[in-house]
Amino acid sequence: MATVLDKPSGKPGYPTHPDAEVPAARGDKITGDRYWSKEFADREWQHMWKKIWHVGGRTAQLEEAGDFIVHEFMHESVLMVRQEDGSIKAFLNVCQHRGNLLVNTSEGGVMSHFVCPYHNWKWRLDGVLDQVQDPEDFPQGDPCGKLKLHELKCDTWGGFIFFSFNPDPVPLLDYLDPVPTLLGNRDLDEWTRVVWRRLRVNTNWKFASDNFNEAYHIPAVHPQFEPMIDDHYSTSVFEMYPTGHNRMIEKLQPSSRYEDAQQMKPLWAEVLKEWDINPDDFDGRAQEGRVALQEARRRLGPERGYHYFDKFTDDELTDQMHHTLFPNLTLTGTPEGLHVFRTEPDKDDPNWSTFDYWYLVPKVEGAKEVATLYGMRPYKEAEFESDSYADYEADIPQGDFLTQDLSLAVTQQRGLRSMGFTDAYLANQETRVRRFHEVINDYLEGRR
Repeated sequence: MATVLDKPSGKPGYPTHPDAEVPAARGDKITGDRYWSKEFADREWQHMWKKIWHVGGRTAQLEEAGDFIVHEFMHESVLMVRQEDGSIKAFLNVCQHRGNLLVNTSEGGVMSHFVCPYHNWKWRLDGVLDQVQDPEDFPQGDPCGKLKLHELKCDTWGGFIFFSFNPDPVPLLDYLDPVPTLLGNRDLDEWTRVVWRRLRVNTNWKFASDNFNEAYHIPAVHPQFEPMIDDHYSTSVFEMYPTGHNRMIEKLQPSSRYEDAQQMKPLWAEVLKEWDINPDDFDGRAQEGRVALQEARRRLGPERGYHYFDKFTDDELTDQMHHTLFPNLTLTGTPEGLHVFRTEPDKDDPNWSTFDYWYLVPKVEGAKEVATLYGMRPYKEAEFESDSYADYEADIPQGDFLTQDLSLAVTQQRGLRSMGFTDAYLANQETRVRRFHEVINDYLEGRR
């Protein structure tokens, strides 16, 4: 396991893990059928999805004993419930009598027992059968106290609830390594999910992992970022880890991709002014404003209520830290919060997937609201929002980076069916995309 990150030192904090590798890949081909073949999707289910850890929700959703949530994955329904002793258990949401779903809701709730709606069998919070109709009529004897719901491995980290279909998975912290260390300066257990949105998108689940494993698309897809996010590979950090996870770090400064990178842009000037920095002092050397911003946030943060800044490294006070957790979870840390992206496959059609976006934030003393992609939101657990992507795109203003990414996801899914696509032709800075597919291959071939 990696060591805890050092306290702020003013020195670059990259790389922070001794096992971080210079991006390299074997060269496995990325063919289009990986995105639309039902046979390939079935292999992913059998050899990958049934072995890994999955995010099921947030611990904040389960405050008291009997609080439960349900997460649907492929054809399985997973029930997570807070126990009397404060622990969390996960079960397959199916009655052991005749196979009916115990809970037919995706919103969760609170129960003292889980009662099957078909024959009123009652199951305790710990999954043990507690009561049945006509217990004397069973030739095997009264099933109460004998039968138990199918329990799954369950664990937590950072306020996230994880479950696994694997009866003997790698311990969660080993599976996540080194991400808990890389995000160790953020008290994610205490952060609040202020946005909780799900979209159904006409694309394969792998699009998001491909997309978040590189920044090569930013100039074409997100030109609004150019004044303050440096997407150029010469200034970005690319790391890969033996566990299959990756990290990419982009500096908060005008992009080095452009000749006028040192000229002050209005958006960058506004960021500096917000922290009492005069943009005119950095005209002609705009990128140097990044260090000045770090110093200002270090100095002014506590008095403005940003007490959590005290735990951040200097780089965490400015830069975007993109952690792509194999296979389908991205955690992007910024000074303001944590963007969580998750894609999951459709249970029947590999041309469709669900795309989840959560935004987690720390508390800023004195603030009652926080800025999000969707305007100001209160500091409280968000209500669940769900749309088809087409409806979402019609309602959200142009320039939202999710619509920019997802619109490309839809058109790329069509292109991947073409006979004209036989393999991806990647730049070096996109190596993590090929490596992601190679890790999938390792699972499918039994090497992981």
